Amino acid sequence: MTYCVALKVAAGMVFASDSRTNAGFDQVSTFRKMIVYERPGDRFMTLLSAGNLSISQSVREKLQSEELTIDGAPQTIWNTKSLFDAARILGTTMRRVDELDGPVLRAAGIDASCTMIFGGQIGGEVMRLFLVYSTGNFIEATPETCYFQIGESKYGKPVLDRILSSSIPLADAAKCALVSIDSTLKSNLSVGLPIDLVVYEANSLASNELVCIDENNPYFAMIRGTWGTRLREAFASMENPKFDASPAEHPLHVRSERYEVLRKITNPNEKIV
Repeated sequence: MTYCVALKVAAGMVFASDSRTNAGFDQVSTFRKMIVYERPGDRFMTLLSAGNLSISQSVREKLQSEELTIDGAPQTIWNTKSLFDAARILGTTMRRVDELDGPVLRAAGIDASCTMIFGGQIGGEVMRLFLVYSTGNFIEATPETCYFQIGESKYGKPVLDRILSSSIPLADAAKCALVSIDSTLKSNLSVGLPIDLVVYEANSLASNELVCIDENNPYFAMIRGTWGTRLREAFASMENPKFDASPAEHPLHVRSERYEVLRKITNPNEKIV
């Protein structure tokens, strides 16, 4: 399985992905799910993938040379002037790879689908972030929904929903992404180290903040230990539930006009036949 997450905040973007791929209990391998396409000063784009590995690898390679006619001229991700058009090229590439390889894989009973996150910035426009489905269509992140996940997303979602907003500092966004990754690692064995992380500062059109995180990374080790400890401390600091308490003590049981608990009480001496 896979877990990838990408965040877009006002200060920049964060991309993170695990690298575990499994095709059964005895076929666990390490493959990168991230690739960065960069021309410093002109464009910065990052692609994350989840799903069929052979399909996603083919898409990643073909994307660099795939052309799509836009406004009457053939364009690639390297010369298009809009990240939206670059996402269209990606969607077209995914469809063409599926048309070539998909029927054979599906005939063999193999799931040929893959999902991708594609984002970055092209000079002259704002940062953009897209979730591209296996059929090639896509949606774009907004200030209200400023992150996308693919793969095993449920375990890492709560911290994103509670912490993330488009106004938080870029360093906090990176920390949030790593906590999300750690929460997924903790709860799902099909997601594993190393983690690839890219942090992109808005309008820089390049990034030197790329890192591969393994089990020996000191910052990620601190995240893993501190997050668990702080969660336990927060849990312990909350009051235990009280059924009979004053309003100031946050009672658990209060009278409700909506419904009462349904139960049938019998006489303990009553003979049941």
